[in-house]
Amino acid sequence: MLAVIKTGGKQYVVSSGDKIKIEKIDKKEGEKTTFNEVLLLQKGKTLEIGNPLVKKARVEAKVIKQGKSKKVIVFKYKASKRYKVKKGHRQPFTEVEITKIESGK
Repeated sequence: MLAVIKTGGKQYVVSSGDKIKIEKIDKKEGEKTTFNEVLLLQKGKTLEIGNPLVKKARVEAKVIKQGKSKKVIVFKYKASKRYKVKKGHRQPFTEVEITKIESGK
């Protein structure tokens, strides 16, 4: 079974047992979470496309860990103005494991 879910302004193609990194959600490690915004559902050869969402479909997942990604350096520079700014940023993420995909039927 395959599903396309929407979370954190992004879309992810998932199947049962997948581990994905998504935008940070407020859940502790070991807790379960449910994604109700399912855009597409495939079971065998049948394909169900939402308009915009598949009705009563949901994806359950377990939070594996909370963390921060590698540091990204942001550097701004204007040559003739003697202007330079250096900043670093570490984007927080949540790693989840997809446990179950339920269709609306």
